[in-house]
Amino acid sequence: MLASARSVGKTQKFKGKDYPVEELTQNCFKGVDIALFSAGASRSREFADAAVKAGAVVVDNSSAFRMVPEIPLVVPEVNPEDIKKHKGIIANPNCSTIIANVPIWPLHKANPIKRMVVSTYQAVSGAGQAGMTELFNQTKEILEGKNPTMNKFKYQIAFNIFSHDSAVGPNGYNEEEMKMVKETRKIFHCDEIAITCTCVRIPVPRCHCESINLEFKDSITPDEVRKLLEHAPGVTVLDDQKNNRFPMPIDADGNDDVYVGRIRQDESLPDHKGINLWVSGDQIRKGAALNAVQIAEKL
Repeated sequence: MLASARSVGKTQKFKGKDYPVEELTQNCFKGVDIALFSAGASRSREFADAAVKAGAVVVDNSSAFRMVPEIPLVVPEVNPEDIKKHKGIIANPNCSTIIANVPIWPLHKANPIKRMVVSTYQAVSGAGQAGMTELFNQTKEILEGKNPTMNKFKYQIAFNIFSHDSAVGPNGYNEEEMKMVKETRKIFHCDEIAITCTCVRIPVPRCHCESINLEFKDSITPDEVRKLLEHAPGVTVLDDQKNNRFPMPIDADGNDDVYVGRIRQDESLPDHKGINLWVSGDQIRKGAALNAVQIAEKL
């Protein structure tokens, strides 16, 4: 367990055993086979090369290396073969990208996707513990008749929704939206997929949800989609139309799979070439930690 100097002396529990936190330095990777980096892009850029030079394979959970052409960007259910192409570093995709890619990849393999329209509903824990603390504190303040205190987010998050809190670029899309576009194309090795996204932050502690609209090359029915997803790795189909029971954040919380429901034809497209999906996934588990561990297991 390695971290900055301020964390030295603390302990982290793993499988019931406490491990001391040691200081992260350029010379601390001797004897390390696989280094899991999850300390932000700046730390990854500073220390990843040192780990590789010491003989370790780096699985990086930050945005530092995702779009570097020669560094594999991997979702094990989608492109595990890319792991073998690594030159010391493997990048873990953005959480929203992973949650979308796991269920749509088996559909794309069966019937190429021409266009994706994605709207995300992202939990505050995507912004870390401080995001959850702010949601809980603001909820309490508002229920007590007080004005909510803003620290982590620029705007009130309790009882509110706002556009994802990443920088907006010249094209009007924020960083989160562009990550999903660029990363999906890289993971799928398919630059021609037309993708557009809208990402928002919602007042939920854990698990992201996404509305996904897909246009396929050929006709496809909801029943065909269900059959493909029922046999897809990392996917749980929860599509009970009779009881209006579909994926919710509380279903995905703490679970490995991405949950998929609301599987229905997009009747605005001709020839049965459009499908709508609703998905929910634990963005801290499958969207980050689990995906990195799955990569490490395949090394």
